[in-house]
Amino acid sequence: MIDSLKKTLLAGVGAAVVSKDKVEAVLGDLVRQGKVTTAEAQAVAEKLVAEGRREAESLSQELGEKLKGAFSGIDQRAQQRLDALEARVAALEQAATSASVASADKVEPPTRD
Repeated sequence: MIDSLKKTLLAGVGAAVVSKDKVEAVLGDLVRQGKVTTAEAQAVAEKLVAEGRREAESLSQELGEKLKGAFSGIDQRAQQRLDALEARVAALEQAATSASVASADKVEPPTRD
């Protein structure tokens, strides 16, 4: 699960890097063609970066919440299993103690001849 999560995150980062490079290339072409000014291209780039950061933060928070929920379920099941095992051990210890006391009561002291 962790490996697939890493791959997904790395793919997202890779896509962001490729997208940034493409945006810069397109904006550079538009500036060279005279369709936008350098200031306009800079403003668009800054706007895209800000939107990208907001989106990344939102996705990060959403992913964190989903992972927290997934691991919480795992923790709860593990805790339930641990509690059940502890109860079984306590019951076995009690049974062993009871059996030991019962057998000690039945043992007759050795006789002297």
